[in-house]
Amino acid sequence: MLTGMLGTGASSVAAAAKSDITDKVVYLSFDDGPGKYTPEVLDILHDAGVKATFFVLGQHAERKPEMIKRIHREGHVIGNHTYNHEYSELYRDFPSFWQQIKRTEDIINSIIGIRPVLVRAPGGTYGHFDHTYFELLKNGGYAVMDWNVDSGDSKRRNVPAAEIVAHATAVPSGMSNALVLMHDGGAHAETVKALPDIIRYYKQQGYRFEVMQPSDEPVQFQVKPAAKFKNRPSPSVEWIAKHVEANTSQWTSAKSLKIELGYRTVELQPEEYRIKEQKVLVPLRSYINKLGGNISWDQATGTATTWWKDRILQINPAMGTVTSKRLHEQGGSSVHAVMESRNGTIWVAAGELMEQLGAKGYMMQSRDTEWVITLDPPWTSMEYSHSFSFL
Repeated sequence: MLTGMLGTGASSVAAAAKSDITDKVVYLSFDDGPGKYTPEVLDILHDAGVKATFFVLGQHAERKPEMIKRIHREGHVIGNHTYNHEYSELYRDFPSFWQQIKRTEDIINSIIGIRPVLVRAPGGTYGHFDHTYFELLKNGGYAVMDWNVDSGDSKRRNVPAAEIVAHATAVPSGMSNALVLMHDGGAHAETVKALPDIIRYYKQQGYRFEVMQPSDEPVQFQVKPAAKFKNRPSPSVEWIAKHVEANTSQWTSAKSLKIELGYRTVELQPEEYRIKEQKVLVPLRSYINKLGGNISWDQATGTATTWWKDRILQINPAMGTVTSKRLHEQGGSSVHAVMESRNGTIWVAAGELMEQLGAKGYMMQSRDTEWVITLDPPWTSMEYSHSFSFL
């Protein structure tokens, strides 16, 4: 399924899990917006050079489409937080929850052309979700994400900034990935005051700031069936087939894949890319050739070497690694990437491949007839001035 294809493709929870075990990553998230304080939150994030994940309400997105556009334009990830946040409606039965997810999804898609895959339940899933909610959302193509660090900014009215900072930086011992819950909707002026100190703390502690991705290992609370939901009706088989099963087609339908590099666009037809572990895989040789680069295969070491502009990449399908270095550099840096080898063709995750070729991140969008990957920044803004040919 293509649930890993939407939103900013910068390093994710899953990617962090594959890196050095001492690596520490923090994911800032904001719920219930866009609201009065969203512009200030965005200003602080921009000044700090930090990206975050915004779980927005459909009713607020309708009123503030310009904020949705700004969040998207500035490289943050947008998730779905239902339409109106009303517990009595959302947790009455699953079809009611589903209807709000789809309504908000349509609103966001009408504003920025993206259908969010990430979903966060108002109040969190604990005490609200049963196994039916989890299972049907997953089957419908969505990724449910709770949190593991609560800033406490919504525990009561006017929680002081100092208290918010203390809770937002209280990472449980032994946890390397911190998913921090905060709010930019409603009366959360104190959260705005706390945010610079929260960012400063995590930077001083050596954390990397990343955004959530649908392909990440989900952080979800355990199911605790509430007594009040004991007799909650389950959707019928017919309803599931009509809504949930049919919904998966919007992620898996055959579309062309367009990769916008700034100065050129590479387009792949449906048969020219494939999906594995919720990643978009491209055929290495033909993709590098489309970029104007070169590639060779070393049978003895089982590695492919590519040259593109001032980058040399070595891809090892057996190890699942991509090693990148600039010309005349010694060593290089290696990352794990989803890849596979079929009938003499090496398929590599497009996102990791482009990052190792020099992109800092990428944005993926779902449009009616195509998927679009846009690099961040475009390669036209990178300091490349020459192409090199070795073959």
